[in-house]
Amino acid sequence: MKKTQHSIIGIILLCLYSICAFTQNNIDDCNITWKSQSKNSSESMPCGGGDIGLNVWVENGNLLFYMARSGTFDNNNSVLKLGRVRVKLSPNPFENSDSFSQTLVLKDGNVVIKGKKDKLESAIKIWVDVFHPIIHVEVESNQQTKMKVAYENWRFEDRILKGKENNQNSYKWAPQGIVKTRKDSIRFENNNLIFFHQNADEQSAFDVTVKQQGLDSLKEKLYNPIKHLIFGGFIDVQNCVASGTSLGKYQDTDFKAWNFESKQKSKSHEINIYLQTEKTEKLESWANELQKLIIDNQKSKEANKINTQNWWKNFWEKSFIYINSASQKNTTTWQVGRNYQLFRYQLACNAFGKYPTKFNGGLFTVDPIFTDSTLKFTPDFRNWGGGTHTAQNQRLVYWGMLKSGDIEMMKPQFDFYQNILKNAELRTEFYWKHKGASFTEQIENFGLPNPAEYGWKRPKDYDKGMEYNAWLEYEWDTVLEFCLMMLETERFEGKNIQSYIPFIESCLTFFDEHYQYLAKNRGSKALDGDKHLILYPSSGAETYKMAYNSTSTITGLQTVLSRLLALPNGYLSQEKREQWEGMLKRIPPINFRTFEGKTTISPAKHWERINNSECPQLYPVFPWGMYGIGKAGLDTAINTYLYDADALRFRSHIGWKQDNIFAARLGLTDEASRLTLLKLQDSPRRFPTFWGPGYDWTPDHNWGGSGMIGLQEMLLQTDDKKIYLFPAWDKTWDVHFKLHAPYQTTVEGILKNGKVESLIVTPSSRQKDVVLMLK
Repeated sequence: MKKTQHSIIGIILLCLYSICAFTQNNIDDCNITWKSQSKNSSESMPCGGGDIGLNVWVENGNLLFYMARSGTFDNNNSVLKLGRVRVKLSPNPFENSDSFSQTLVLKDGNVVIKGKKDKLESAIKIWVDVFHPIIHVEVESNQQTKMKVAYENWRFEDRILKGKENNQNSYKWAPQGIVKTRKDSIRFENNNLIFFHQNADEQSAFDVTVKQQGLDSLKEKLYNPIKHLIFGGFIDVQNCVASGTSLGKYQDTDFKAWNFESKQKSKSHEINIYLQTEKTEKLESWANELQKLIIDNQKSKEANKINTQNWWKNFWEKSFIYINSASQKNTTTWQVGRNYQLFRYQLACNAFGKYPTKFNGGLFTVDPIFTDSTLKFTPDFRNWGGGTHTAQNQRLVYWGMLKSGDIEMMKPQFDFYQNILKNAELRTEFYWKHKGASFTEQIENFGLPNPAEYGWKRPKDYDKGMEYNAWLEYEWDTVLEFCLMMLETERFEGKNIQSYIPFIESCLTFFDEHYQYLAKNRGSKALDGDKHLILYPSSGAETYKMAYNSTSTITGLQTVLSRLLALPNGYLSQEKREQWEGMLKRIPPINFRTFEGKTTISPAKHWERINNSECPQLYPVFPWGMYGIGKAGLDTAINTYLYDADALRFRSHIGWKQDNIFAARLGLTDEASRLTLLKLQDSPRRFPTFWGPGYDWTPDHNWGGSGMIGLQEMLLQTDDKKIYLFPAWDKTWDVHFKLHAPYQTTVEGILKNGKVESLIVTPSSRQKDVVLMLK
């Protein structure tokens, strides 16, 4: 599809214009305000910062919020919430109130709730310190009130998990014996409350998995993130006294409440909740670190608040996409831009987590009956596990952070892989006696295959290193996308990535050595007649199984090797450079097939069956970028999108589907617009970006992530130093955007009434690399 390319001289002139056309658009226009209270937790609003997420809602005059934090894994590898808080004022301006509002204030990252009844007016602000794990609740009223606070916890006793409830942990549908969620420890302490979950020194999901997979002899060498983990916190309800405990039930879950009430009436009330997570054998160590956090906050709360507000201010200024003017809020097109911002906020709530944002709900899951009415489980539940990492889904959460300039937020995902690198290398050497890190598609947070997916009922002589699983067998190549993300942070931000090079090299080594190992087991030669690796058996995502020369694997290896070799001097020794140049020559070419007389990219050379509905024949377009705007073979890639029978049959906007991204990268404006409107339209839930469950869970973060990526690609694409603007943009959509590009570049522009009104490229030396493309 052809585009009109405008003169670069015109671009430079446009940069002289001031940005004024969209001054009516700012982050405040994306705030969410509700004028009525919520029916239940499914109508909650996200709030958070640092690595903490809250679901906030007001129900029957009570403020409630769930607390979640990154990395709170129990012995079963569930991600456990940290409880629920309930706040009630007396007299209560939120009960049968004359007016009510609840607003997510994006510029400050907080939630503000206001209520009025007769002459009483109250405002509650909930905010999370970005740099310290502290939750703040501040209440201000024009008249004196009393406050009651309850900490509600459903893990006040051991709970046996049965049936589908084990889908929240590593055992899934195949628990081996009785599975229990152990109770928390909770107690009043000087009119405050201390609560924590301490992983018992008993058999854990790690132990079960190691034994199942025959790795007991390596156990002491393996990284174990579960052992000796303690997480919880301390609740300081100022000017309140403990008033005992009570029992209750919320939805389908019994709970116990630890209650507080005000000593006396006041116009101001305050709650501070301090959270602490630590791997330690000694509870005293955990408690001491918690005490330090409390003391430090007492000294510097106001400074911490200012620092948090400044972080959010810089976050919103760093990158944005506003579509149409604020006066068009009721249109689906305007909602696309607003929802992009809202979802980016959800991701930012785990900017500094020790673990990546989970694709299946992030920090914002609620009672599961609101996703599936048959699942009457606790708020800890999420489908597809807690500590289990599904790479095909996780990648879609993180790719968009490059162009949004949120590279610091990618660190938790990179650290996840760095932490388990040694385990992946040890299992390779143990099973196959060669080097390299083998990462399966569904892996635990300790780097071994999920035990249910690995399979308990396996043929006696089946390869111990393999998952006995029709969906996941031989699917190793998704780790290459995270390798490329690491490499791209160097290209985008100039980041020093020396610490990631051993990881990337180990992943590449696995493919080079393992496929020669497999070939030598089948015959006398390690390579084919053209001296290429024989990638068999391989896998085209979870879809094209028992594949020969999978296209996703070929293009992944080609791209990562090429980018590794393109790094500036100093990253690779001459010996290493020659090693990777040699491997690049051993990667076979991709294959093609025809539909309706049109040449298309084939998902592999051969395959034995189709198992899922992904489209890896278009992975050379995204994520690997070998085909696209300004690149050779674009017509072949477009043919694949338009004529491949499987691609047409699999097409959708739901969940992790990425057809919107393919369409954008191919310059198919009408298709990209259609799918993006479907992908980023308001969810059917009260909060607009709580999409899902799709194929996974609610909120579906790979649904939001794929929508985010596609919208960025409609606006800006790059080919090395070339920057293509509006390559798949519907020019009837007015837009003001700021996105990041490689080589420490930002592009801010305004398109209005089909014409570019302003464009600022920073640094200005990059203006020469910009190509304007409008249909």
